[in-house]
Amino acid sequence: MRFQVWRHLRDSSVGIAREQGATALADLNPNLGSGALVVVDADWGKVLQLAEDMSARRTITGGHRTLDVLHVATGKQLGARELLSFDANQRRLAAVEGLEVNPL
Repeated sequence: MRFQVWRHLRDSSVGIAREQGATALADLNPNLGSGALVVVDADWGKVLQLAEDMSARRTITGGHRTLDVLHVATGKQLGARELLSFDANQRRLAAVEGLEVNPL
């Protein structure tokens, strides 16, 4: 959220307004408390191995950033079938790695 606010402050045609970002961040704790969002433990050794393998196969040709690779690798290690992202490059990586990408 904070990065999207930063983007919006520099170019109002992208990202989200400060108020929207603050609201989204404020909604996190109630969502965690209600069970709408759940924190799960990842096996970081496996995540890092998946990320290394994924980076070796995809980064030179796709220009994928470290955190994007880690995000997709974490999802795969946890058995996710879907990745939620608004980042075009991260979405491409997730798609070629077999994840459904949303929002459409």
